[in-house]
Amino acid sequence: MSTQPAPAPLLIACALGIEQLALRSGDRGGAGGPVTVLRTGMGPRAAERSVTRVLADPALADAAVLATGFCAGLAPGMHPGDLVVAEETWDPRGTVPCVETELLVRELVRAVPGRTVHTGPLTGSDHVVRGQERSGLLATGAVAVDMESAATLLSAVRTGARPVAAVRVVVDAPEHELVRIGTVRGGISAFRVLRSVLPAFFEWHRSLLLPRR
Repeated sequence: MSTQPAPAPLLIACALGIEQLALRSGDRGGAGGPVTVLRTGMGPRAAERSVTRVLADPALADAAVLATGFCAGLAPGMHPGDLVVAEETWDPRGTVPCVETELLVRELVRAVPGRTVHTGPLTGSDHVVRGQERSGLLATGAVAVDMESAATLLSAVRTGARPVAAVRVVVDAPEHELVRIGTVRGGISAFRVLRSVLPAFFEWHRSLLLPRR
């Protein structure tokens, strides 16, 4: 009697405790396989170390990896609580393409109705981006910036071939700069959105488990 192989796990990586809290307090029903929420710590080096270490576990050897959390929007007109689905992530060490991004956009629109979803390149930084630096990054074609997504996905694909994606919630934007996450309305709005995105992540993961024609 043959047995079905266990479904591939999903690793959701975020940097901050407040991001992990939002994800853990969201709706965890409907996952297509084992789900691990990893808090990597802040910055690209911390993300690289944490993701590389966790994916060395044989139980996560073939895990799909999704980087998430908060980000800074780069384009005028972006607002706290908007979502960013990366088509690819950039950092000085390389570019990583993301998979099934159109499905993610559809599922996020369904999970968080009324929120704007932006798509495009997500660039990495080793520091918090402020003021005029946004304009320079926008000129490269990036739509948003954060410190961990690019390092997370690059580390993930270097440990083995696997599907990867990045979804971020805008916590500040050119007309809505924040000083401290969680102390003003923009941070609270982004937290609430991040709590609501897990069903979209699980649908993305399930789509990867379906046989390809």
